[in-house]
Amino acid sequence: MTEHGIAVVIPCYKCRSQILDVLARVGKEVRRIYVIDDCCPEGTGKLVQDRVNDPRVRVLFNAQNLGVGGAVMRGYRAALEEKENAIIVKIDGDGQMDPALLSRFAAPLRRGLADYTKGNRFYNPDQIYCMPKIRIFGNVVLSFLSKFSTGYWQTFDFTNGYTAIAREVLRRLDMDKIDKRYFFESDMLFRLNIIRAVVTDIPMSARYGDEKSNLNIAQCVGRFFFKHCVNTAKRIFYNYFLRDLSLASLELLLGLLLSIWGCLFGGFTWINALANNATTPAGTAILAGTMIIVGLQLLLGFFAYDMANVPSHPLHVLYADEAQTDQDTDQHSQPQA
Repeated sequence: MTEHGIAVVIPCYKCRSQILDVLARVGKEVRRIYVIDDCCPEGTGKLVQDRVNDPRVRVLFNAQNLGVGGAVMRGYRAALEEKENAIIVKIDGDGQMDPALLSRFAAPLRRGLADYTKGNRFYNPDQIYCMPKIRIFGNVVLSFLSKFSTGYWQTFDFTNGYTAIAREVLRRLDMDKIDKRYFFESDMLFRLNIIRAVVTDIPMSARYGDEKSNLNIAQCVGRFFFKHCVNTAKRIFYNYFLRDLSLASLELLLGLLLSIWGCLFGGFTWINALANNATTPAGTAILAGTMIIVGLQLLLGFFAYDMANVPSHPLHVLYADEAQTDQDTDQHSQPQA
């Protein structure tokens, strides 16, 4: 990554009372700020236009509400239009994310250690108690599901929206397919895993003021559960059957086959014996139990392999080299005066 210009994307919806303070605290290390008014009923974008004179600020208006994911994608596309934006950081406009941490999130990308960084509010146990209890519970449940669907087993706090991504990696994501609503953070990580991008957690503190979250965790858990199941199936199929076949692929197939067949065989035999008022033969019980135990062992072996198969080689370094090579080739191919 030859240039390290930082752009900041700030989706705005019902954050009129916090946005000016957020913009005032964005440091000089940032070259461009994109404020996306996601059809905000409070007119947050118009307020920024009228009150902010910072030449770095660009205000984009969505004609209709696209959801937080859709607003972020709009900002991402705008950031990609300027080649000087090598790192794109996303923060919210409600003041929960401290802009002073921007350099901390960008540092691993600058050093070639990661392709994508995200915040983690669970590093410091003392800070966790600042979070509302319902958020802690919902975050833990959703983070556990996200580990399966994204494949980033070393990551936590998946709903944290403080993120940074390398330009060359963002260009290779199909943003039209990324979820437009509150599931977009997890869906983004799922798609990053598909292209084998390296993700790193950044410790941060939880900040809560008088802002109100638009996310109802109780209503989202069921919907998110279904989407996580779909992404889990897609990720496993892509990584272990479509792109590659390995011992882990065999472990998964045999583990599922033995576990399911053991449960069906044992359950049917037990129900049949119960209906006939007979005793289940010991050999039958042992056979069913053995199939279930062996199946579970194979599944554990698969997940152990999957946990060790987390991407570890940053992609944007390679992509940057390719982009530089293409640029040099274009320059040499031009006719000389």
